[in-house]
Order: sequence, then C-alpha cells, then structure tokens
Amino acid sequence: MSIYNDYLNEIEERKGQGLHPKPIDGAELLSEIIAQIKDVNNAYRADSLQFFIYNTVPGTTPAANVKAKFLKEIVLGESVVKEITVAFAFELLSHMKGGPSIEVLLDLALGSDVAIAKQAAEVLKTQVYLYDADMARLGDAFKSGNEIAKEILESYAKAEFFTKLPEVAEEIKIVTFIAGEGDISTDLLSPGNQAHSRSDRELHGKCMITPEAQAEIKALQAQHPDKSVMLIAEKGTMGVGSSRMSGVNNVALWSGKQASPYIPFVNIAPIVGGTNGISPIFLTTVDVTGGIGLDLKNWVKKVDEAGNVLRDESGDPILEEVYSVATGTVLTINTKTKKLYKGDQELIDISKAFTPQKLEFIKAGGSYAIVFGKKLQTFASKTLGIDTVPVFAPSKEVSIEGQGLTAVEKIFNKNAVGTTPGKILHAGSDVRVTVNIVGSQDTTGLMTSQELESMAATVISPIVDGAYQSGCHTASVWDNKSKANIPRLMKFMNDFGLITARDPKGVYHAMTDVIHKVLNDITVDDWAIIIGGDSHTRMSKGVAFGADSGTVALALATGEASMPIPESVKVTFKGTMKSYMDFRDVVHATQSQMLQQFGGENVFQGKIIEVHIGTLTADQAFTFTDWTAEMKAKASICISEDATLIESLEIAKSRIQIMIDKGMDNKNQVLQGLINKADKRIAEIQSGEKPALRPDANAKYYAEVVVDLDLIAEPMIADPDVNNVDVSKRYTHDTIRPLSFYGGDKKVDLGFIGSCMVHKGDMKILAQMLKNIENQQGKVEFKAPLVVAPPTYNIVDELKAEGDWEVLQKYSGFEFDDNAPKAAARTSYEKMLYLERPGCNLCMGNQEKAAKGDTVMATSTRLFQGRVVEDTEGKKGESLLSSTPVVVLSTVLGRTPTIEEYKTAVEGINLTKFAPSHKLLVK
Repeated sequence: MSIYNDYLNEIEERKGQGLHPKPIDGAELLSEIIAQIKDVNNAYRADSLQFFIYNTVPGTTPAANVKAKFLKEIVLGESVVKEITVAFAFELLSHMKGGPSIEVLLDLALGSDVAIAKQAAEVLKTQVYLYDADMARLGDAFKSGNEIAKEILESYAKAEFFTKLPEVAEEIKIVTFIAGEGDISTDLLSPGNQAHSRSDRELHGKCMITPEAQAEIKALQAQHPDKSVMLIAEKGTMGVGSSRMSGVNNVALWSGKQASPYIPFVNIAPIVGGTNGISPIFLTTVDVTGGIGLDLKNWVKKVDEAGNVLRDESGDPILEEVYSVATGTVLTINTKTKKLYKGDQELIDISKAFTPQKLEFIKAGGSYAIVFGKKLQTFASKTLGIDTVPVFAPSKEVSIEGQGLTAVEKIFNKNAVGTTPGKILHAGSDVRVTVNIVGSQDTTGLMTSQELESMAATVISPIVDGAYQSGCHTASVWDNKSKANIPRLMKFMNDFGLITARDPKGVYHAMTDVIHKVLNDITVDDWAIIIGGDSHTRMSKGVAFGADSGTVALALATGEASMPIPESVKVTFKGTMKSYMDFRDVVHATQSQMLQQFGGENVFQGKIIEVHIGTLTADQAFTFTDWTAEMKAKASICISEDATLIESLEIAKSRIQIMIDKGMDNKNQVLQGLINKADKRIAEIQSGEKPALRPDANAKYYAEVVVDLDLIAEPMIADPDVNNVDVSKRYTHDTIRPLSFYGGDKKVDLGFIGSCMVHKGDMKILAQMLKNIENQQGKVEFKAPLVVAPPTYNIVDELKAEGDWEVLQKYSGFEFDDNAPKAAARTSYEKMLYLERPGCNLCMGNQEKAAKGDTVMATSTRLFQGRVVEDTEGKKGESLLSSTPVVVLSTVLGRTPTIEEYKTAVEGINLTKFAPSHKLLVK
C-alpha cells in the first residue's frame, strides 16, 4: 500500500494545482493497483480500475508491460474481472501502441485456442507498431503453416490497418483564435523556463500562452462545440524558433482531440495557421500529430497602379488585409477542393496543406503510423511472395531532364530509400532517407524517450552511424528538477544505444557541451543527413534538420526520416572583409542584404541555404549555419574547399578521440566507428575519388544571394525592436542595425558570451580584448556584468593549454566548479566576469536569466520576448545579438560603444577572418 498511498498523496497535491492524477508509467505502482483490483473487497478497488483502464501510459513503459500481461490473464481466464470482459481486454490491448501488447497479442493469436486466436488476429490487423522480432515471429509461424499468421499477413499486405480507417472529413469547421501578432515563437506555446515539466503533459499545458488565452480557447469551444479552434499567428509565421513537440502537444491539448479514451493527455489533430505560414520544423511536428498547418496569406503587400510595392516611413512594405481571421471568425476547410471558405466565399487555396501524403497523416492520426505501416506492408508482401499493392500515395518523384543537382539534392539522392531505381530526383520530390547522425537534447529528451516507449522501440536502429544525448540545456543549474529527470533520461538513452553526456554508471566526467557543437564534431561526412532535437541542429558538414522530439525518436528507432527535398538558395560572397570586422557581422549582414535585395521578402524561409563559405573550418562555418535557424531556413549546407574539409575532419577526429579517452564509447564502439569513417572520407578526398560535396554547374536555385563584404563597414546587431509601433515587427530576427544606430549611448545592463554561436576563437578574442583594454586603460573594470559560457569542455581544455583560460581567470569574479555545481539559478549579477559551466546558460532561458527589464547584449541566437530576459511592468527586457567584441566592450563601458571606441578596442586582435573562396568551381 505504501506506493499506492504515495500516489494518492501526489493526487491530492496535484488537485491543488488544478491537475488530474499523473499518468502511471511505473510497474510497482500498477502491480499494486492490479492486486487491489483482484481483491473484490478492497476499499480502493473502484479507483484502481479507473487508474488501470484510463490512466496507464502505453507503449514499452514498465507499467504497459504489467498491464499487457494482466489483460492476457483475463483473456485466458486466469484472472476474472467482471468489469473487464474478454472483448474489453482486447479493446484495451488495441490501444496500447505496440511493445508488450504486441507480444501478448502474438502469443494469443499464435496460441492453441482457436476462438481466442481469431479475436487476437482481428486486433493485430489494426496494429502498425511491429518491430523486427514481432515480424519475425509472424514470418516463422507462416512458414510453419499457421493459418492465423497467414490471415494477419494477408491483411497487412492489403494495409487494412490504414484502408479501414475512416476517411478524412470533406468539411472541417473551424473557429479562429489569434494567438499573437507577428511571428509566434514556440517559446509562447511551450516556454523554455518550463522545460522541466514537458514530460508531464497536463502540467506543461498550463504554461501555453497565458491563462487568459487558455480560458478564451475554452470559451470558443463552448460556443462552437462542432468546430475546431485554429490558433493563428496574425501578420507572422507560426512556430518559429524551434520544433518543440511540447508546443504542438500543448496546442493539441487545448484545441485538438483525444487520441484514445484510454490514454490520458495525448491529443492529436491540432489546427494552426499563420499569415506567413508555419515554420518548416514546426510544421513537421504538426504532421507527427496528424494536424493541419495553413499558410493563410491574409495580409499582402500593398502596391500602386504600376505594381510597385508601397512602403512606410521606415521603408517596410505596407500590408493590407485581404480577409479577416479575427478571433471568433468561423471558417470552413474543404479537404476535397482544398480551399478555405468563409460561408460560401472562397478565401484561399490551401492545397499545400492537403497533399496526398499529408492527407494520409491526417487519416492515420499522425505520420508515425504511415511510416510504420509502409514498412509493415512491405514486409508482409515480401513474406507472402507477392507484389506490394499500391495503397499509400506514391512518393512524389520530380525529375527534370538536363537540370543539375544542388548540394542538398545530391545528398537526398544518395540517401534515398524506396525511390525508382536510377531516377534522379530534384526539389519537390517526397523522399524517405536514411539518417546518419541523430541528436537528442536534455529538455526534450524525456519526451523523446516517451515517444520511443509509445512506438515500442527498445534499441537504436543499426543503420544510424552515431547518436548523442546531450546535457547542455540543464548544465547551468544542477537543481532538484535536473537531479530528478536527467539521470533517468541518461540511463534510458544509454541503454537504448546513444552516447550520453552523463554516464549512468558515473565512470566518466559529465560533459555538458552544447548539443549542436557535439553533433558538428561527430558528423564526419559532408554527404550525411543529421536529425537533432533542437532548431539549431545546423551542421557545417552534411545537411542537418532541427526536429521535434517525436521525429528524433522515429530517426533513432528506424534510422529514417521522410520529407520533401527542399529548394535551395545559393549564397556567395564578393569583396573584402575589413580587418576590424568579425565574421558574426558577415552573418547578420547576409540576412540584412538578402532582405534588401528582395524587397523585404525573406527568400530563405523554408529553403535550404547553400552557403559557399569554402575557406572556414567547421567551427567557424558553424556560426553561419547556426544562424540560419533565425533566417527561417529549413536547413543549410556549407560548400567547402577540399583542404578545408580535410582540416575540419581532422579536428572532428581529435575531439571524438577525446570522448573515447574519457570512456564515452559504448559496446558497439560507435565513436571509434566515426573516426574510421572520417579516415575513409579523408582518403577519398585526398585521392580525388570523391572530392568535397559541390553542386552541379547547371543546378537550379529558388534564388541567389550575393553578399558584398565591402558594404559591411561596422558591427551589425540583431535588434528585437521591442517598442516598434507595429507589434508584428517586434522580436523578429530581421531587424539588423549597424552599431552607429545606437549613438554610443544605449545602456547595456548585462553581456553574455556563449551558446552555440561562439567557438574557441571567440574565447581567445575575449582574452585578447581584456588584455588590450588593460593595456589601454590601465585596468579592466566592468560597468555591467559579463556572463561567459564556453560551448564545450574541449574548448576550455584547449584554452588552458594555450594560456588563454588563465587570462580569463585573472579578470573573473566567479569560475564554475564541477565538483560543486550551482544548485539554484542566479537572480542578480554583480559587475564582474562570470566563467560559467559549458552549456547553453542564458540562451535557453530555462535556468539562468537576466534580471527582468534588462537590456542584454549577447552572442546568443535568442531575442524572443521572455527568453533571455523578461519584462517588468515599466520596461521591456530586450536581448540584442552581436559579435563577441561588441559584447565585451558593451559590458566594460556599460553602454553600446561608438565605432571609434570599437576599432580601438579590437586593434591588433585576431578576429575571425573570412575571404571568399576562389577554388569553389562547381562540378
């Protein structure tokens, strides 16, 4: 009773928070509940039945294993529960989504009791989450002449698990809710500072937008019980910033429908829209849940009679409303005509939201079921020795005669699975691809582990070259929430087959390195495809896609991902970079010049940025690819010279070796395997057998951007523009301003050097600047706090070996101590330098934060409202993003520097140099 009593106590605590009982995933608690169900006189029996039936987590959780075995006892008559008939037991098994439930169903279907076997077979015909061992059992039984096995396989071959599902409704009635004006970041839907609660879906749902917004959504549902509420980003894009399965889960929790009556707080089918559509990675997450994402285009640029775009005083295009989607507007989605209607009035074509593939996701309740279903049908057909019946929408194959391939098209063609043999595919094709590298981060990792359990996966796919579970998002503060969640996550992922930042056995030292940096190191092939649980999964080798926790789970379990081949935008450079400029300024100028070249249109949105960087090694080039997430690109690819790529691979090898030396490799020697792959790739390049990846000369691009380095005359700053009268233009990354805009007198309250945007060179620049300032002014005195968080331990070790860490220690007032990590987040800062533990720190916003209302100057990528700094009643917090030298000088001065002060401070310092490559001739 002790475990059950603890559960009852927890239930009472949750009642005080307005929450229902937490779903059960533990075997011990459910075993005690089952004992109480069997005891017909038990005082807790009625509640125990409710918990068993309606509040147990499915999949491969320990609780699911116990539940499946008890249901098997009921089916076989070994246990009798009057409230759970044999038919009801089979129904419960049918909702358990694989793992132990499939094992039980196979036991029953292949057993000696014919009546039971037929009932089990009928349930199995509806299931798709079967793995190799499950399929092998069916195949062996069929070969042994088992008729039930044959019957099940014949059903799978016809894909009856899909064809017998209800069709997608022709008309879907919706009522609108404006979730915000301008771009809506996933921080609004699932705040980073609430990351610890993401695996507790009901609790985490309380943080979506505001309590007032949640009440308004509920009120709309009460007024329109026959309609779905569509959350909208008015005059903006929905879901920018990161993929966040938790964001989609929250939207679905408040406005979707329950996936199963027996699975608590798992909702599907959310509907979201944006004037400028849905962020690509967020849209992928919507597909995971069988939802709908609409590009509303309800505001357009105003033009004069000659067709010229009219602009306001700031030079921005003037928008005019085509149709209203104000909160409470009733609209109709027609899935046959693929149009959006207001009454009988046709508003817009929405066919991109209802491709044959997306309609399948909607019908199946999510993309996972389609992925697993296709594999199951293929297996069954092969086992039966018959051709696969065309049931699913054929993959769209776009092949254009005489047209060359972009870099991403080459990678997708190399890694494609199940396409027409010998057919060359271009952008727009729908492709299944093998995934080489997978990354899971720690604040979404618990959800990834839940997704793996729900799809009944127990081991990493053997075709994945390497996978890593990070500890970077919880690196700053080792508090009780982290202590409760992270060790459990690390053990699960380590057992699953990932290399983990923390050793569950405690043998090697915890490595809280930023996930993107580690993935950048363990990617050892420029032809690789990488999937990572964070929007900044943007490698400088291969092509990397930030993804939701579910897509990460699918990649881990199957070694595959499915997506259209995106179009590319080619970025090249001309001119000369000035000696006092930093490469971060080139990154910001790229965005600014692109918007100028295309009249304010962001041609990067939803596309691959193919950047011809050439001469920058992986660390430095990553600064560009990392930022492409803020450019709203789907991903980016670096085109590199052969010698530069070899240098990058040698650096990667040395860092992987450090991980091996620490004891981080596993029994399959994944890390050693990556070093071997790097050696093979280097040999291919050196021999000329396979040079560094390059596009064809006759490849076709959506657009081409030429960045003029001569125009970059002063540091460039990404400004959240928090007081813009047009709310939709606040907190975007498109407002790029020169340093002189601030007149040398904008107060800076705190500086931050860290996150994935900096590399070892930035730390050396910091050390050099401090020495410079001391030489020029006699001492270094900070007029604003400066927080420094190196991205990796490797960088710290290299700085120590080269003497730079000693310089930083000299000027610091705090240095992290791994033997005594902080147990609580800072609430205030002194005017000094803080040397923080490697990891995300302020950028993530879930642990450390600036003081409310502060103006922060940061090397980070995040300027969203409330992320790095929250507002006060009288002042908006703002996070300005700039280069390392600007951040350092701003904290020493307590304000933005003038261009003259900046030039003086960086004199003689080795900033990150860049010169366009003259060797990148396409082949």
